[in-house]
Amino acid sequence: MTEPLLVVGTGAMACLLSARLAEAGVPVCMLGTWPEGLAALQQHGVRRADPDGARAFPLRATADPADCAGIRFALVLVKSWQTERAARQLAQCLPADGLALTLQNGLGNRETLARHLGDGRVALGVTTSGATLLGPGHVRPGGEGAISVGAHPRLEPLVARLRQAGFTVEVVPRTDELVWGKLVVNAAINPLTALLRVPNGELLAHPTARTLMGDLAGEAAAVAAALGVPLPYPDPAAIAEDVARRTAANRSSMLQDVERGAPTEIDAICGAIAQLGEQHDVPTPVNRALWLLIKAVVETC
Repeated sequence: MTEPLLVVGTGAMACLLSARLAEAGVPVCMLGTWPEGLAALQQHGVRRADPDGARAFPLRATADPADCAGIRFALVLVKSWQTERAARQLAQCLPADGLALTLQNGLGNRETLARHLGDGRVALGVTTSGATLLGPGHVRPGGEGAISVGAHPRLEPLVARLRQAGFTVEVVPRTDELVWGKLVVNAAINPLTALLRVPNGELLAHPTARTLMGDLAGEAAAVAAALGVPLPYPDPAAIAEDVARRTAANRSSMLQDVERGAPTEIDAICGAIAQLGEQHDVPTPVNRALWLLIKAVVETC
């Protein structure tokens, strides 16, 4: 029997990966706190909107970490502001030889998980796939992307499960490049889509939005350089535009949060860039402005 996999979270990316894994025959248990999401998952399974209609895939869904006890491999797909809660849940159910792989946005998630689980039980990765949550437990894919993970001695069985589900998975030696590579792109796309209320690809149709994308990406890249972190691409603005083009129909996670009046990950994205820029004397006026604007939008919802 195939070893089960724990997915922490019930949002868009958690549902997308759970659907792909369940479709490939991997037993999935989703652990979350959203009552409506858990109820829908328990009643219908995870539903995926495909071009030829919706499909549902059965799985387990629970709010109780005890129900997940003994599952050795976990994917952490909650928002950055929920990582502390997810870490406490995992500390209750992840076995001593278990491993949690974070595929979250923003800075600081791995460190939060490691404080509760220990360095040896946490691996770091990123994904450029997109997804839109249509409703509780109901997801629409928003653009195919790869998964890149930092090397870890116990990671291979989890990588095998992801590849079994059809994901392109790359194992790389330096995880800081992974995080900053995605952070630059997130900073360039997510806050603008949330403020303008448009899908990713729409940013490319407006010269002013494209200029702001380049400014956001350039500032973030300058902070990475000040920290001594090489990016996995030569042109930050060009890669941000390429991601927006490949995920043109996707509504970013930050846009979905703003539309629901929910907290966003802006503190862990533009906020983290602005704060690190200040610490290292790197100007980040556009990231700081977008950080404050998104926080103001959420406060007035």
